[in-house]
Amino acid sequence: MNFTRWSARLPGTQRRAAARTDTALSPDRRADGSVPAARAEQLTDEAPPAPDVPAVDELPVRDVLDRVPALVALLHGPEHRLAYVNDAYVAAFGRRDLGARARDALPELDEPGLFPLLDQVQRSGRPRTLKSRKAPDGRSYTFTCTPVTDTGTDDGRGGRDGRGVLVFATDVTDHAEAAGRLRASERSQRETAVTLQRSLLPQKLEEPDDLRVAATYHPGGTEAAVGGDWYDVITLGGGRTALVIGDVMGRGVRAAAVMGQLRTAVRAYARLDLPPHEVLQLLDGLAAEIDANQIATCVYAIHDPNEGRLVYASAGHLPILVRDENGTVRRADEPTGPPLGTGGWIHASGSIALPPGATAVLYTDGLVERRDEDLDEGIAALEHALSGAVGTPQVVCDRLIRSAGVTPAHDDDVAVLVLQHPARRGAEAELFRNAALELLGGVEAAPRARAFASGVLTSWRFPADLHDLGVLATSELVANSLQHGTPPMRLRLRRTDRRLIIEVTDGDDHLPRRRRAEPGDESGRGIAIVATIASNWGSRRTPGGGKAVWCEFVLHKP
Repeated sequence: MNFTRWSARLPGTQRRAAARTDTALSPDRRADGSVPAARAEQLTDEAPPAPDVPAVDELPVRDVLDRVPALVALLHGPEHRLAYVNDAYVAAFGRRDLGARARDALPELDEPGLFPLLDQVQRSGRPRTLKSRKAPDGRSYTFTCTPVTDTGTDDGRGGRDGRGVLVFATDVTDHAEAAGRLRASERSQRETAVTLQRSLLPQKLEEPDDLRVAATYHPGGTEAAVGGDWYDVITLGGGRTALVIGDVMGRGVRAAAVMGQLRTAVRAYARLDLPPHEVLQLLDGLAAEIDANQIATCVYAIHDPNEGRLVYASAGHLPILVRDENGTVRRADEPTGPPLGTGGWIHASGSIALPPGATAVLYTDGLVERRDEDLDEGIAALEHALSGAVGTPQVVCDRLIRSAGVTPAHDDDVAVLVLQHPARRGAEAELFRNAALELLGGVEAAPRARAFASGVLTSWRFPADLHDLGVLATSELVANSLQHGTPPMRLRLRRTDRRLIIEVTDGDDHLPRRRRAEPGDESGRGIAIVATIASNWGSRRTPGGGKAVWCEFVLHKP
């Protein structure tokens, strides 16, 4: 093969050839330009003689390619017949038969997928590169295929048979192995970060008597940094349930750590059975103490089965969506305050109906926020998806995730919490019953309450021991309210499939405390008796002023 008849079409080749042509112009022709002839002659006489440097075209191409440490192969014609391989190629894969087709002579190029690329390069006349492909020898190479032209061959059809492809392969094994180790390290770090994030979330959701709940969390992106999304379900006692979802701004371990502290604080504040806006008020101050530069959004809601509503407060979070049994979706837009950690704001509570058969969805912005869409459009799309979502809470969760197009490569964390207030019918409805009595005060209030409780518990077919304990607890709670409370007073008995709940409300907001009564004390033993015989007890202030004192007995299944 005569290499002097081949020239590579590398970038800049034509410009360098034109520059050499301009340099070879005669002095007379240069004088026709902007520089006078006399001036040109003077410059020519004074200029030092240029060193005798051979042009690139004059270099011995074969000697250069033989000494290149990279692998070089030259293929000729439409069948890509082998015209040349350099010494480095022979050292890597052994000697090859010149003139043979590349598929037969160079089988090692098949595994990296180079043969289709050769046809593309020859048709387009443009170089192509395949980065870091593994060859059969176990090493990784970056292949560059460059079109070349045999200027001495002419087949009468535009010289197509004179076209070839120069294959240039650089050994990048060390780089590929380093990149592989880096990717493995990033995967390990991400798995660790996601494990940390999930460990800060509830491992198992609490199961309220009156609600069915499900939640899901999807970490966003592929990098090691995780977000600060969280959710929780907290049973408050007396049949009430707190639901919370939040999002700490930013990503990384710091955001996850702040999220863990806020979630723990929410559970502690929830045990105080405070209204939603007071819980957010406490969280706002705590968030500023944890990190003044870190803010978080949060919505905290309480479901009371006796009211059939969600009472909620929002700190800069997205609105709760509620789907009725007929498919109508409503937003809980107001009131909404600024995010946690900003300070200087008095939060307020709102409410939205959650009748039997309704489904509510709490979510973070990763589910509805897209870079190319308005946030309201994302919420509207979620409303549309929710309107047709039926089934269990977990089925609804999965359907909303799919409708939003959330994949493992999603660029933001997503947390979704779904709760349903099931519409119970038939035999199941018999396990969820309520009874209430207005207490008018006076000496007859306690006997009347005991008689009412006895009749209700008998009709509910409770065993004798639970019947007697329920009547005793009713008597003590009513006596406490009569002695320390103010009208209006009300007794409510409620049963679920898991527990019996007894609650007394009155108009005084002083919460009772369990205390140790001395032998000579004539009072102070009522709450102690209730705490001893009941599975759980508690008290809270009611929104309209006053308080509610309750106790519950766990029902043992036969």
